[in-house]
Amino acid sequence: MPADFNGKWILETSDKFEDYLKVLNIDFATRKIAISLSQTKVFVQDGDQFDAKTLSTFRNYELTFTVGVAWAETTKGLDNRTVMSLVTWDGDKLVCTQKGEKANRGWKHWIEGDKLHLELTCEDVICRQVFKRHI
Repeated sequence: MPADFNGKWILETSDKFEDYLKVLNIDFATRKIAISLSQTKVFVQDGDQFDAKTLSTFRNYELTFTVGVAWAETTKGLDNRTVMSLVTWDGDKLVCTQKGEKANRGWKHWIEGDKLHLELTCEDVICRQVFKRHI
């Protein structure tokens, strides 16, 4: 049985988020706004089917995917690139690889206790964020 990601998660800590945005070529003003915002993640999970939302007062990003099924993802609201994305399970971790013009791009989500961990990777930059389950 895979991990249960269902719920609302509030950002607690973020490390190297601006570096991650820089490597994606996000402009200075947008980076400064993005790093100052609190993010909320909302997951609706039905087995291997996910609806994941990242919400803030600046921009929202919604992603719907099925584990094990590749799709062409347009990262609208982030860097507006089209990447081929594939999410798989690695134990209880969700692991996404994104193939496109940026090397070593992807993310990992996993849960430890009441914390949701997110690791964003692009080229040689790794951003780590931790969210707390909102009850």
